[in-house]
Amino acid sequence: MDTILYTVCAVAGWFAAGYMLRLQRRQPSPARGAICVALGAFAAGITIAIPPVAAGIDDVSGLPNLAKVVSHGCAMTIAASAEHMLLHLSLPPAKAAARSRIWVWVTSGAFLAMVALFAYTLTYDQPVLLTVEYARDPAVTAYLLIFMLVGFFAYCTDISRLCWRFARICGRPWLRRGLRLTAVGAAFALLYSTNKIVYLVAYWSGHRPGGERQIAAVLVTIGALLMMTGLTMPAWGPILTITRRWDDYRSYRQLEPLWRDLVAALPELELDPSLRRPLGAVRDIDYALTRRVAEIRDGRLALRPYTDVRVTELAGQFAEQAGLTADEQRANVEAAHLACALRRHRAGRVAPVPQPADELHRPEGGYAGEIGWLAQVTTAYTRSPVVARTLVAARLAAAQDTPNRVGDAPR
Repeated sequence: MDTILYTVCAVAGWFAAGYMLRLQRRQPSPARGAICVALGAFAAGITIAIPPVAAGIDDVSGLPNLAKVVSHGCAMTIAASAEHMLLHLSLPPAKAAARSRIWVWVTSGAFLAMVALFAYTLTYDQPVLLTVEYARDPAVTAYLLIFMLVGFFAYCTDISRLCWRFARICGRPWLRRGLRLTAVGAAFALLYSTNKIVYLVAYWSGHRPGGERQIAAVLVTIGALLMMTGLTMPAWGPILTITRRWDDYRSYRQLEPLWRDLVAALPELELDPSLRRPLGAVRDIDYALTRRVAEIRDGRLALRPYTDVRVTELAGQFAEQAGLTADEQRANVEAAHLACALRRHRAGRVAPVPQPADELHRPEGGYAGEIGWLAQVTTAYTRSPVVARTLVAARLAAAQDTPNRVGDAPR
């Protein structure tokens, strides 16, 4: 049974690795590159672990357990790559790089210790297998414990924790689903290592229970398929929702006027210029829309020193005179703030009394509500007479201010 299950996993692994490698060549990114390494290591490792293949490698090399050691090294590479991807998704770049380096050193040290123990077993008169059946041998026990505790327990616990934590704040629905599925797959990997450790204890206690290989094969298959599906889901998932993709693309285009002016004033906001290419956003509209929403919000925060508190009163009066609803009034006030702040930014004049940060509107409805709110703001920004009147009134009020240039303390 384990031969069939491992073969199924190997075929799925090579297919997933090829699919992600194709995407990485078209749109390179560190996170996707880490996924490619993880899937490639998984495909190679599970292929080597197929019993007939493993036996052939051991026979040709003349080294018992060589295939198992290589396969275990691939498993540790999978975990390290997945950890690297999640750290870069959930932490600032510098902190993520520091944490990744620690994991690399720990993993490298653990694998070198495993190789040393493997080499030690080669000196035996009678060869042993690096499996629980030979758990009474101290070298085999040490090898398996290092592999289980570092390769699975430490990594999979952290991977599951990071996946659940990042999924709660992630705006991309298919990435959120993929992270949760990856967390479940990591939980099955923890069950795999727990199964191994339970059998180790049983063999050390003098018992010889059967079925360990079959249980391990089932747990590895379920965990691997769930993790592969979860890691690749952000890439292929959006294809399943054509209607949603069209709605997202329409929202993406609707937000362009406001985003374009913000990026022109603050070029550092734009983190992925490749989305400007023809059809760049169409290939991954979920990602493109998320980036656009985040950059507009980042621009709003960057313009805080230029948002004059008086604009709220001016725009509110004009909106009320225009007979707008409460939601329309709020969107017009926000659009007026952005328009006036951009003008102040271009002139290098900070606001005498900036608008407090806690007055920023936070719409209900999660990510979808955020998109709808920013679409309202963008429409008001480009078309509303309220915004135009507020700009004129704010210009007249600013002409009476004592000039506050950037770097000056407000008087």
